[in-house]
Amino acid sequence: MSDQPILEVKGVTKTFGGILALNRVSFHVNEGEILGIIGPNGSGKTTLINCITAFIKMTSGKVFFRGKDISGKPAHKIADMGVTRTFQIMRPYYTLPAYKNLVIPLFSPRAKRTGGWRGGGKLGDRNTVGIDILEEIGFERDSFVPYKTASTLPTGYLKRLELARCLALKPEIILCDEVFSGLSMSEIASMVPLIERLQMDGIALVMIEHRLRELFRVARRIMVLNFGEKLIEGTPEEVMGDERVKEAYFGSAEEVEEDMSYA
Repeated sequence: MSDQPILEVKGVTKTFGGILALNRVSFHVNEGEILGIIGPNGSGKTTLINCITAFIKMTSGKVFFRGKDISGKPAHKIADMGVTRTFQIMRPYYTLPAYKNLVIPLFSPRAKRTGGWRGGGKLGDRNTVGIDILEEIGFERDSFVPYKTASTLPTGYLKRLELARCLALKPEIILCDEVFSGLSMSEIASMVPLIERLQMDGIALVMIEHRLRELFRVARRIMVLNFGEKLIEGTPEEVMGDERVKEAYFGSAEEVEEDMSYA
């Protein structure tokens, strides 16, 4: 495993008119690591992912993937390199069956070049490969859920479909925007092992989350944003014990102690 970070963000700044949304944010992600990003609503978390993946243009700063500057590349070129993302507000092809949502990325240049997830870009029927990927992340093949139109799927399945579309590209890193949001406790309980399995497969993840208990189960390094600035970075215990985090993110020590009961 290389000592070089798989993803390095240096001094990313983003302004919207006179509003400073991100102010010189820097961090790195190591090979196969899960980094958690937390912060109050409006702290710049999703804006940061949007800048990294070129869905919006950063005002200044640099993003490096495996040491290569990707700051000026368009979103599809970044995805083609293996940097994929999910969306907090899911974006499936709602009129297509779930498995057909995967056929499109399985025909992408990256999938053809790398073989796609489990070899699906070059080998076998892509419809079958799409169903195989969905089954691997929790779609029950026998219940015909993979064949249902995406518009009919509940939130839990749509969240998994977001991840499945990333996996079809055989990613090296996935930037996840609130994958636990809107899920029931049973759905979250089944999602956590999936995240752990992705890491075991060698995929690095950056996870924006408000569900701290579940995030701290999978991420051993946490970064906190507040008003577009990096407040602190450390282990879950270090972050939760920091007075600035208690004041900015949680409001009171009592709430912090309640959230720390994940252990």
